[in-house]
Amino acid sequence: MTAPTSRPLEGYRVVSLAEQYPGPFATLVLGDLGADVVQVERPEGGDPSRAFPGHFRALNRGKRSVALDLKTAAGLDACRTLIGRADVLVEGFRPGVLDRLGISPAALTREHPELVVVSVSGFGQDGPYRDRPAHDLSFQAMAGLLDARAPAVPAVALADVAAGLFAAISALTGLAGRVHTGRGGHYDVAMFDALVSFVVTRLVPTANGLPPDRLGRDPGYGVFATADGRWISLSIAFEDHFWRALCTALGLESLAGLPGPERDARTEEIRVTLGGRIAAEPLAHWERVLPAAGVAYGAVQDLAGLVEDPHLHIRGLLQTVGADRFLRQPLVVDGAPHGPRSGVPGLGEHTAEVLREAGVPAETVAAVCARRLTGQY
Repeated sequence: MTAPTSRPLEGYRVVSLAEQYPGPFATLVLGDLGADVVQVERPEGGDPSRAFPGHFRALNRGKRSVALDLKTAAGLDACRTLIGRADVLVEGFRPGVLDRLGISPAALTREHPELVVVSVSGFGQDGPYRDRPAHDLSFQAMAGLLDARAPAVPAVALADVAAGLFAAISALTGLAGRVHTGRGGHYDVAMFDALVSFVVTRLVPTANGLPPDRLGRDPGYGVFATADGRWISLSIAFEDHFWRALCTALGLESLAGLPGPERDARTEEIRVTLGGRIAAEPLAHWERVLPAAGVAYGAVQDLAGLVEDPHLHIRGLLQTVGADRFLRQPLVVDGAPHGPRSGVPGLGEHTAEVLREAGVPAETVAAVCARRLTGQY
């Protein structure tokens, strides 16, 4: 891969009033692609996720931090000016909060027609759940991602990631659309909606009274223990040629000719047979045998193993800034992997710099920065 000579979003400014996960994930992607991301934080303590340094560092490297108290006239005026100079505003307040502050999305897009406003919330700007609080686990439960028969707490906050991705898509859609229309617009991103979109291939058949399909029910689609206490995933979804390759690699030629419907009918029986065969050898054996046979598989590895994964390094997914390693966003543009350009900002580190750039009056900058300079936050 080559080093980037330019970034697709250079010259665009994104102001973020979104904290914790979805908004920062979205602006992480936009920042890696070249946008100047200004993270507006509350003066006392900043983004609540600063209490979890690993989480905050992962999502906020490469950004500039401005500390503003939106409950003060000076802070709110400075924020208005910042937004007026931005291309994109990402906000993560509950619906109605910006209205009460006097900077509602409707008012902002009237005053600044080219501004793209992306609102990220739990359940969206309307509907019976609009004001309902929830975190990722509840969104996954309500959106049908958990197994209703034996639900388990998932390891990944998928609602946060899904909403962050759709927020980034919204920002890019708004920027592209205004080229043709001259206006940005207000994009409503709900964590619940984003997750529901993830179950589209299961939900649509159910909504139309159709039977579920076989995807994921093949006996060769699952996780199996190896002789040395490790685990390996097999991902034969429905393809007969992958099934034949698997049976040949496992020495189970008698099962190789079974078509999908028959495998489906005998799923539990066949899985026991596969499990017994895989459990007879250590992971290293299968790491040699399965790729040579062209079998769709993957070893189950922990995060420490992932950090050392050679493919991850060849792809340049981990990039070093200063003494720290960060994960870049996964887009490669013209052979160049775009990652962070700077490290993690201190709370309010760029307040005066960013406000002056935006044309905030000197007296307002002084008023906003006075509390910080006198140690009040």
